[in-house]
Amino acid sequence: MRYEKGHKDATRKRIVEIASKQLRREGVGASGVAALMASAGLTHGGFYAHFSSKDALIQEALAEAIEQVSAWIGTVAATSDDKLEGVIRAYLSTHHRDNPENGCVAAALTPEIGRHSPAVRQLFTQSIEKHIDILASLLPASATPEARRSVATAIISGTIGMMQLARAVDDEELSERILNDGIAACLSLARAIKA
Repeated sequence: MRYEKGHKDATRKRIVEIASKQLRREGVGASGVAALMASAGLTHGGFYAHFSSKDALIQEALAEAIEQVSAWIGTVAATSDDKLEGVIRAYLSTHHRDNPENGCVAAALTPEIGRHSPAVRQLFTQSIEKHIDILASLLPASATPEARRSVATAIISGTIGMMQLARAVDDEELSERILNDGIAACLSLARAIKA
């Protein structure tokens, strides 16, 4: 059967978008090729017409997810009076907690990525570096670049861990407290750099 021009590219894009969400929702280990292809309405056998390996798909899906998160952070910062506070509050929100398939790759997959291929880890490292730079740029320019970078690294590390804990506990009240205390701690850390 012949398909219209662009069909293969559109199909590949759909697979990557579905994989991007599924990986963040269910994890790398739980996201098998057969299930991903079925979610895209395709057969398992068709996978290799688009990707050389599961690792190749994971790299593309993570890149897609990272771009989505970067766009989300940019939108939040652009629409907030206090850009840094807006980003911290959006990240440590119940909406983000309850929708991992649309959220941060780091909060969803850090433990798995740490055990993955060098290529996937390199992509993830570049993403973290980029987000540290973005967050550092939202801190007061009166602080040294080293101080801004140090605080940005601490805030990113803290928010990722807090989100992971808020998702892991089975007590709704404790989960909310983790998010709210996390917001307060990150804002306190960010404000301390002004001193």
